[in-house]
Amino acid sequence: MLTNEIVRQKLTEKFGDELFAWEDTYGMLSFAAPKEINLKVLQFLFDDPTLRFQFMNDLTAVHYPDNKGGELAVVYHVHNLRDNVRLRFKVYADINKPDVYSATALYQAANWMERETYDFYGVNFVGHPNLRRILNVDEMEYFPMRKEFPVEDQTRIDKDDEMFGRGGPVGGDRERSGMTELEQNIEG
Repeated sequence: MLTNEIVRQKLTEKFGDELFAWEDTYGMLSFAAPKEINLKVLQFLFDDPTLRFQFMNDLTAVHYPDNKGGELAVVYHVHNLRDNVRLRFKVYADINKPDVYSATALYQAANWMERETYDFYGVNFVGHPNLRRILNVDEMEYFPMRKEFPVEDQTRIDKDDEMFGRGGPVGGDRERSGMTELEQNIEG
């Protein structure tokens, strides 16, 4: 039976100290590697007869604005279906040159997921057969999932809950008492 310890041991034997940030959270093994070897790691996970991580569940990105030189993390979730073991693998890219090798030649599912990740985070998947925006308009010059814009100001008075029916008077001049309108009509 394949365990996280066996997976980590095999990866360490193959890649040594190049892999880092090992975690075992809720039974899922996670680690990171330099972006330059992402395909070598994925190919090893796919081809090794013991590991057999031949299904890609997910591929996305995360923006860490305070992680200078590695602001964008590309996150791969791969699955060994025979032993039912999942794995999380991350590579970090500089936001000024977010080039990461495409995994589409190895995992067909990566095609759409890389396009979506490019569209929302701006990760340039080198070698992707058709990298373009799929959900946002081509004219957008920014990537909406990056944390580059201020969070909405909660003190704005033009966004008061009362304007959206969440507070304030109910049914004219009656105050909200916790009862539904039907309950208030029955009582009254």
